[in-house]
Amino acid sequence: MSSKQKPAKANVASARPLDRGRVVYSEFGNADNTDALKRAVPDLPPNQQSLRVEASRAGRKGKTVTIIRGFQASQETLTDLLKTLKAHCGAGGTLKENELELQGDHKQKIVEFLLKLGYKAKGSGG
Repeated sequence: MSSKQKPAKANVASARPLDRGRVVYSEFGNADNTDALKRAVPDLPPNQQSLRVEASRAGRKGKTVTIIRGFQASQETLTDLLKTLKAHCGAGGTLKENELELQGDHKQKIVEFLLKLGYKAKGSGG
């Protein structure tokens, strides 16, 4: 190629973007609604659940959160428990993948509260 020749441009107008999100046919309704495909989680009574409560700052830009792990309960049960714990600690929180996260270091307070509710809870970490 000589220095005066320009490289050939690709025909951009003819290249159509692929629409991968478009559903052509779906036998069972909305593909985004996977509630029917999820496994049922047994809702064990509190005295049969062994929970771990830990305070962590990893990956949160130095902010401390209290994480409660080990639940074997439905999302509705966890949502209700989270609401109760948020009110008890006076802090915000969220539910992520069957783990409860509360803002701040409330490890001891949460362990005592969960023991009163009948859960087998232990503090974990330093």
